[in-house]
Amino acid sequence: MKALVVYESLFGNTEQVALAITGGLSKHGEVELIEVTDAPAVITEPFDLLVLGGPTHAFSMTRPSTREDAFKQGATQGSTALGLREWLEHLRKGPHSERVATFDTRVAKVRHLPGSAAKSAAKLAHKLGYAAAAQSEGFYVEDVPGPLIDGELSRAQAWGEQLGAQAAVRAVERGVS
Repeated sequence: MKALVVYESLFGNTEQVALAITGGLSKHGEVELIEVTDAPAVITEPFDLLVLGGPTHAFSMTRPSTREDAFKQGATQGSTALGLREWLEHLRKGPHSERVATFDTRVAKVRHLPGSAAKSAAKLAHKLGYAAAAQSEGFYVEDVPGPLIDGELSRAQAWGEQLGAQAAVRAVERGVS
């Protein structure tokens, strides 16, 4: 099983979640972890699973304006010019053999508000011809800059393990290991 994890992080919380997911996935195969500003414009290497994650801003994936606001609030990572949304918009349309799983980080005190970066990324990936590997998953932070709520990194690693196990089974069924 081969997986690619592409994430966007501004305050470091989504990066921590991506690292935990990668740890879980790695128990089932080879995993490459890439921050979105370093991600290739074209995915040329075949993967069984593509995992995408970013912070929820204004009920969706970040935009240049919301990233600028994050930097005004103290963000130290990422870029105002490129986020997960822009990267996905430049991928070629499929159908694709890779399946996609999406995750986001969001503020816990507004858990019940509609919209999430993970669901928006999943919709865009579906339009590009990727089939879903799992339902989108959200991981909670205490406030915009963080920190993550206790237990979220363990939950992220467990989710990664589950995704990896499922992708490994699909790879074996397709005759790929």
